[in-house]
Amino acid sequence: MRRRACLAGAVVATVAAGLASRKWPWLLPAALGKYPGDVFWAQAVYWGIGFLAPSASLARVAAYALTIAYADELSQLYQAPWINQVRATPVGHLVLGAVFAWGDLLAYTVGVGLCGALEVLLRKLGHGRPGRTNRRRPPGAADT
Repeated sequence: MRRRACLAGAVVATVAAGLASRKWPWLLPAALGKYPGDVFWAQAVYWGIGFLAPSASLARVAAYALTIAYADELSQLYQAPWINQVRATPVGHLVLGAVFAWGDLLAYTVGVGLCGALEVLLRKLGHGRPGRTNRRRPPGAADT
């Protein structure tokens, strides 16, 4: 089970990193363009899903996060005046985006994949589940 306090911290840190990547893009390689912000956006969604469903499997959290991210991107194909007014606000632009781009789907996939890989690594190191360690017990040792 994921720890909600850690997930809340991950959401805050990821949002901060994403905003920083847009405010100070020169801190990252220019070849990455705007895609780091998209990676961080998908990661914030992943951590948020994990926060809402801490006992969900990694695959389920990743599937929900990708579904939300892809649906958000596909919604940008809809360009009605009312939704464009929402997108014209700073928060609306950050949450909904503005223009559909295939590259964003790849960035979302990378972001969610990195979160999943980090979770697997942390679990192997004994983090992420209370009372769990990565020490192996000798054969025949009793559970305590």
